[in-house]
Amino acid sequence: MDGKEMLAVAGAVGGAGATRLAVEFGATLARDGRAVAVIDAAFGTQGLAGYVPGTIRPDATAVATGEAGLEAALIDHPVDTAGRLAVCPAYAPFERLARAKAPDAAERFGAAIRDATAAFDHVLVDTPPVAANQAVAAVSAADRVALVVPATRRGADALPRMRDRLDDVGVGEVRSVVNRAGGDHPVEHADAVIPVADATPTGAGPTCADPDDSFAPAVAAAVETVVDASLDLSFPETEGLSGYL
Repeated sequence: MDGKEMLAVAGAVGGAGATRLAVEFGATLARDGRAVAVIDAAFGTQGLAGYVPGTIRPDATAVATGEAGLEAALIDHPVDTAGRLAVCPAYAPFERLARAKAPDAAERFGAAIRDATAAFDHVLVDTPPVAANQAVAAVSAADRVALVVPATRRGADALPRMRDRLDDVGVGEVRSVVNRAGGDHPVEHADAVIPVADATPTGAGPTCADPDDSFAPAVAAAVETVVDASLDLSFPETEGLSGYL
């Protein structure tokens, strides 16, 4: 198995699909028998909470404010895989959400998510477009960044702008993932391309845990590219991942 690492799955723009891909990447790695944590840095949208069944208490903002440790905020996802998928969503009132975005809270959050690599093979951080303190903390703590770009002109325009911003905060290794591609698209020189999913997630479950014949193999190929992982996975009606690289 490859070494432990932390990956920030960051949207180049809002609505790029970084939250879903963070979950699907995590489920794909867990299918390969790995222990994976997906941690929410998108405090404003709190989209990761939609993938968590049951009560969320404490949450990722409580980790940032120092009111809870990360271990207490992690929830084991019930998805059936060979490995472990744990999720730490943000689900907070506005007052705590605001405190969690403060510089000292962001520093605490960055240290906590970095420390999580001691217990997990992979730590994936659902990261919004880099503008707020906790997003800067996430990309700064990560070993690399997967920059999720929608397969649109808006995405193509945002990609170099966000790369420059990551350069400004000292992020070295960035790999771009074009999301929801339906064929030709205007985003050039992408490291990985993911098509429109055949199905939307059912309830709180990632679709890659029950792989289909197009979306899941493309997600796995993207994981191999952005994480430098070698996955031993099979898919219906496919012969490996080479068609998606």
